[in-house]
Amino acid sequence: MKRLRDKIEHFVLTTENHWKSLSVAKQRLLTQVFFGGYCLLTVIVLIHVIVSTGQRSNTISIDHIDGVSKKSVEKASEQNDLIESPIKK
Repeated sequence: MKRLRDKIEHFVLTTENHWKSLSVAKQRLLTQVFFGGYCLLTVIVLIHVIVSTGQRSNTISIDHIDGVSKKSVEKASEQNDLIESPIKK
């Protein structure tokens, strides 16, 4: 765990030193590009949410869960049988 933390810390320091070695104009340009990409992504997500909730066929369907494995149910029932079998009434 300590090695992982050291590697992450080394990566952060290297990246920070590389950022500081760039000129101020280049830093400003990269910051504007990243912020513009973030704004564009935000607008796309908001448009998608507005369009998907604005449709009239937007309904919630509630169904049974089909993803349950039968093997786990069988194992659980076998374990219950084993637990209950030694008990005598």
